[in-house]
Amino acid sequence: MRPPIQPVAPSIGDPIELLLACHDKVRRFAGLTLRLRDHLAAKGPDKSAQEAAQSILRHFTLAAPLHHDDEELDLFPALRQLAVGALDQEMGQLEAEHAELAALWQSLQAWLQAPVAGQPHAAPDTLTAFAQRYPAHAQREEALVYPYATRLTPEQISQITSAMVARRTAP
Repeated sequence: MRPPIQPVAPSIGDPIELLLACHDKVRRFAGLTLRLRDHLAAKGPDKSAQEAAQSILRHFTLAAPLHHDDEELDLFPALRQLAVGALDQEMGQLEAEHAELAALWQSLQAWLQAPVAGQPHAAPDTLTAFAQRYPAHAQREEALVYPYATRLTPEQISQITSAMVARRTAP
């Protein structure tokens, strides 16, 4: 009998792998919001709904802002040094989308906090937009921005990685 396949963890030395792993979680948790909406409509705020809501809250409250900082404070500034006009424009649009996504996130928080407390709460009108826009945003980053990281120097990659690690281990 073969041992079970273990998931491959991203390399700590490759910031793009780390960002891609975060995007996988964004897709998973964004999709979970839609499944939670359907579950709540069918079964109410039961234990499964409470756990799902708590997981979504934790991810988008803690991990998503760190991810946006990784891009806006470290990756994008390094990529801007490449002086590629179309890339710079794309990153500017993506940064604006970060603010829009944060606003969409804010609109979901009361809805998610309700099942955690065992309370019913109507799903906001922004739920579908959130669940669709976050993964679409991640896909744009992966297709239009991340490939340029291959042009960064090993020193730049190391600096980005160090900043990402420090951001997550700060006291």
